[in-house]
Amino acid sequence: MTPPEFDVKTLPGKLALFIRNARKEGVSTNLLVGFVTAWLLTFANSELWALIWKLVFKKNDINWLLAGSLPVLVFAWVFTVLSLLSWWRLAKPLLCLVLISAAFASYFMSTYGIVIDYTMFTNVVETDIGEVFELLNWKLFLWVAIVGGLPVYIISQVPIRRKPWAKALASRLVVLSLALVALSGILLSQYQSYASLLRNNREIRLILVPTNLFAAGHGYLKRQLATPKTLTVIGSDAVVNRQGAVRKPKLLVLALGETARAANFSLNGYSRETNPELQKRNVISFSNVSSCGTATAVSLPCMFLDVGKDGYKDGLAKSREGLLDVLQRAGINVMWTDNNSGCKGVCDRVPNRKVALSTDSQLCTSDECKDGVLLAEMEDFIKSLEGDAVLVLHYKGSHGPAYYKRYPSQFRKFEPVCETNELDKCKQQEVVNAYDNSILYTDYVTSALIDILAANTRFDTALMYVSDHGESLGEGGLYLHGLPYAMAPSEQTKVPLVLWMSDPMAKNEGLDVGCLRAQASSPLSHDNLFHTVLGMMSVQTSSYRSMLDFTAPCRPLDVSSKSVSYRSIP
Repeated sequence: MTPPEFDVKTLPGKLALFIRNARKEGVSTNLLVGFVTAWLLTFANSELWALIWKLVFKKNDINWLLAGSLPVLVFAWVFTVLSLLSWWRLAKPLLCLVLISAAFASYFMSTYGIVIDYTMFTNVVETDIGEVFELLNWKLFLWVAIVGGLPVYIISQVPIRRKPWAKALASRLVVLSLALVALSGILLSQYQSYASLLRNNREIRLILVPTNLFAAGHGYLKRQLATPKTLTVIGSDAVVNRQGAVRKPKLLVLALGETARAANFSLNGYSRETNPELQKRNVISFSNVSSCGTATAVSLPCMFLDVGKDGYKDGLAKSREGLLDVLQRAGINVMWTDNNSGCKGVCDRVPNRKVALSTDSQLCTSDECKDGVLLAEMEDFIKSLEGDAVLVLHYKGSHGPAYYKRYPSQFRKFEPVCETNELDKCKQQEVVNAYDNSILYTDYVTSALIDILAANTRFDTALMYVSDHGESLGEGGLYLHGLPYAMAPSEQTKVPLVLWMSDPMAKNEGLDVGCLRAQASSPLSHDNLFHTVLGMMSVQTSSYRSMLDFTAPCRPLDVSSKSVSYRSIP
């Protein structure tokens, strides 16, 4: 059969002719790496070139040496990295994997305005299947098919020309040397310009595909492998200080919100009424609270540890005891109930359970349950409860991008709403409307939990609601969350913290509620959670620090000074 002829004057014809000839003769690994590098820089780095255009070209005094050398520098750098990784039979599989991964990364960066660092890599690795499906759409598949699938197909059709290993090594060293000479020459001749550009714009290295993927993966693996094998015990001396008084047992509910930002809570001054029910419950809303991170994988374990934001490292919750361990050691009943993607190591050593999708046919689908199922979970927990207890309820909350799925239809108050996971296809107000409806539902669920606690006469009760991180809803072209903390806007780092206490709880703890209200605008953070909960549950331990317990200043001296000896965190 005669092979079809192509019009070699057209680009498809030239490409077809190249593939036909290459299939006959094969190509060198160096040429293959060069092709992949050129493809990635052309099709997978739109965010990089847009930023460089803004930083370099949109100036009155353009540095033309810098502008002209940038494409050469970037090509030489990516080519060098790929060349060092692509050897012998592994070259084609690795390059294909890089192309597909780069296509996914470039889509999410251009669509949601995210960057790729080890924190974002952690989010991807530790996410659940439901969250993955919410991010899938035809536009993503089309993008990956073109940006990743097409070059993979071309590579699969072209054999690598085999050479004796000595010649292949010599050829690779020559090409690498040329690339390194180009890198060195450009950096040395324009050192001051490049130093200033890279120092002042850290995001450049986080959006350069595919080296950002390699750096993020390396950072993740480094932190995971560095996790100590032994478990660090804290609060080994923890006991409940009952102060000789006869009292009811305490029940504290920690309601962990998901992706709720402080700016959209009407309790904090938001113009829309997103907290109508909590407003009626006489709660205290702390309006100036900073998260430990911008993603669940960081904030959730961090807030339950005693090391604080500055001392937190990835994976630490698996190797260091946290708040729940200390409470359990003190004799307090602990339960973690999860309606999200897990506890990230926080609840590994205490009783915990995942909400079953069969819990409630009206609130649950085959993929997830609405947070209303947590009401029955808490009631079941209380029924057989004896003694002091802390119940953690991990909300699904306002997890995006499918905000419209987070609430039942009767909570669709703000309209029209964005009913797709492709947020860039919706008007920003539609995205905000869907998000605000999810906050309205969180308000309902949290208020209903308070009502159950208020009606209970067996315990002195309290509830603390705090979100893990915030969310960007299109401000500045950013969506979702997960930006490096230093780059993240306040929408991703400022979170709501709401406290409710029954009158008997406040009275028996000697807490001045008026004092707490007076400091509602004081700066707080996730660092305060560990010590505040210990204080509220009357746990005496050398790991407790009264200066980080935000209820301590509002207690009588003999109550807030339960722990008189402190030790530094190792």
